[in-house]
Amino acid sequence: MYMRPLEGVTVTVDLEEMKIIGFWERLTVPMPKAERMDYRESEQKPPFLLPLKKITIMMFFFLLIVFSILRPTQQQQQHPLDPLTPSELNLVQTILTDAYPNSNNNLTFQYVGLDDPDKPTLLSWLSSHSTTKIPQRRAFIIARINHQTHELIVDLSNPSIISNQIYKGHGFPLLTFDEQIAANALTLAYAPFVASVSKRGLEINEVLCGSFTVGWYGETRNNKRVVKVMCFYLDGTVNMYMRPLEGVTATINGSDAESRGTDYRESEQKPPFLPPLKKITVVQPDGPSFKIDGHKVGELGFHLSFDMRAGPIISLASIYDLEKQKFRPVLYKGYVSEHLSIYGS
Repeated sequence: MYMRPLEGVTVTVDLEEMKIIGFWERLTVPMPKAERMDYRESEQKPPFLLPLKKITIMMFFFLLIVFSILRPTQQQQQHPLDPLTPSELNLVQTILTDAYPNSNNNLTFQYVGLDDPDKPTLLSWLSSHSTTKIPQRRAFIIARINHQTHELIVDLSNPSIISNQIYKGHGFPLLTFDEQIAANALTLAYAPFVASVSKRGLEINEVLCGSFTVGWYGETRNNKRVVKVMCFYLDGTVNMYMRPLEGVTATINGSDAESRGTDYRESEQKPPFLPPLKKITVVQPDGPSFKIDGHKVGELGFHLSFDMRAGPIISLASIYDLEKQKFRPVLYKGYVSEHLSIYGS
């Protein structure tokens, strides 16, 4: 549906009061019928490309992730940088709902993650596990409580809130699925929007909408959480992005108001096709050339964790120094999501 946005219509929703505060409509022309826009396997028709030959590849990082995220056994001590466990996440929810019993539906969790221990404390524990107490587990939470953004720190060892700050800066926390679903449903029930869809000769039950943040461009702080709702037209396809409602404007359609070449279903593909790929096999008969031992992989040692926003996190990376016969630290903490590869001449 994202290929077919209702560009001629823009809806703005206030998430705090959950009401539509802006509706804009531009010149429209009839929406062309969707063609070749469905890439579901069930919708594919011949001719097909020849099937790929068997490929056997030893996936290093796949194995690394699988071994790294295994839950520690009872004999293994939890690492201070391990992500929050399901029981810890449930504990966070219990602590906040007990602290704000009257919030009802006005308490939402926008982010919950590990609050890292101080670096000196962690390094001290790493240097002497047997004599140093393991750092306490804490969680960092961003929550909307009674229409205000709170940044909280919860002590998981002694269940309690140890810090609670109201955020007054620019921007707002992430949108939750419930907020997006409510904003989209509000748009589809808005009378001027329904009338606009009808004028285009479209069926409202074929329209899907998505909520997007409006961004911040340096203007004075706006205390309302506002999202822009963009809508798309299905008309028998699952590839909604190929049919935005913006395509019904005279500027977009031009002299040829028909969608072509936008269906990725194999059944809709027509020759000529590229030649089939040749057979390839990558194997290691004697197994991998590395060993996984806890958080160490071969001659590399590091801790792998996960965060709901940052994704994979590599911490305490080190490499074995052959001259000194010990691991030498090279990276304290790094986010894979912040990795940047520069391509250019």
